[in-house]
Amino acid sequence: MRVLITGGCGFLGTNLACHFLKNGAEVIVADALFRNGSQLNLAWLQEQYDSKQLTFHQIDIADHEAVYSLFRRYSPINYVCHVGGQVAMTTSLTNPRRDLQTNVLGTFNVLEACRELSPEALVAYSSTNKVYGDLEWLRYEEGPRRFNLPDFPHGLDEKLPLDFSTPYGCSKGAADQYVRDWFRVYGLKTVVFRHSTIYGGRQFASFDQGWIGWFCLKALEQQQVLATGQDVEPFTIAGTGRQVRDVLHASDLIALYQAAYDNRDSVAGEVFNIGGGLENSLSLLELFDLLCDFLDLPSLCFTHTPRRSSDQDFFVADIGRAKNLLSWHPRTSAKDGVKAMLDWTKDLL
Repeated sequence: MRVLITGGCGFLGTNLACHFLKNGAEVIVADALFRNGSQLNLAWLQEQYDSKQLTFHQIDIADHEAVYSLFRRYSPINYVCHVGGQVAMTTSLTNPRRDLQTNVLGTFNVLEACRELSPEALVAYSSTNKVYGDLEWLRYEEGPRRFNLPDFPHGLDEKLPLDFSTPYGCSKGAADQYVRDWFRVYGLKTVVFRHSTIYGGRQFASFDQGWIGWFCLKALEQQQVLATGQDVEPFTIAGTGRQVRDVLHASDLIALYQAAYDNRDSVAGEVFNIGGGLENSLSLLELFDLLCDFLDLPSLCFTHTPRRSSDQDFFVADIGRAKNLLSWHPRTSAKDGVKAMLDWTKDLL
């Protein structure tokens, strides 16, 4: 089996590469190495796996010729995990052109190269819940620790209307539709995963991407400062802290991408909302409660900044479609996953 992973040195890509390498596949990793931590993830992969099984190419997927050259060299490819992209909304606001080049043009290049040179491959695309916009039209209830959606007791499914907002939402949404349409128009086997929050090992989180890992880091830093008797410097959160996401651990995400390949003929052309489901949903305040319990802290010290424009106060995926068509469901609870993330983050300090 030959697997190409775009963005293969990012958090999701590294976890996928490790999975397929462990299972004996030949893995081609393509990454521009733009993001913090990508060089560390590459070194980590290369330390563990032989160069005959793992190959790396530093390319920008927005470069048409670089993408085609990669496909010419390795085709036929069995599975394309297209998880490379610009992933931060804040970055898209400061540099919308780069956001478009990576997410839209890069996806187009991958689709066309695959269609021409590996037409039997499955292309799995990592999309986002941001294709649904800020969801302000929904009816919310605000409790003491979280928002709730009383009209959607099982979460939000794929029937939600698309409503691209922010350059990030526009670029990911456009790419999402390109991937879907290349099945309908050209018959290329594609599947789209509209992800909620993903977290786990090998995720070098920052203030604008990877909130589970970021707040694990902030909590550990405050624990260290408290141990010295010094005053703790507060971190900031946007909004009230009651905004909710369903969180999905990397181990469950790997199982999802494997299930898609195992069912590649039956799921070609499908779109799935993907997350941990309602039972694995957390608000920021609820995450802080967990972190305080794990670290034996009385509380975390933080201040509020204004709510981010186009933020969603609540997104929990209804994962019933993935359960039915892929026989997949999350196995790692939010509590266990956060504990594992906390343990991994300790090694970064």
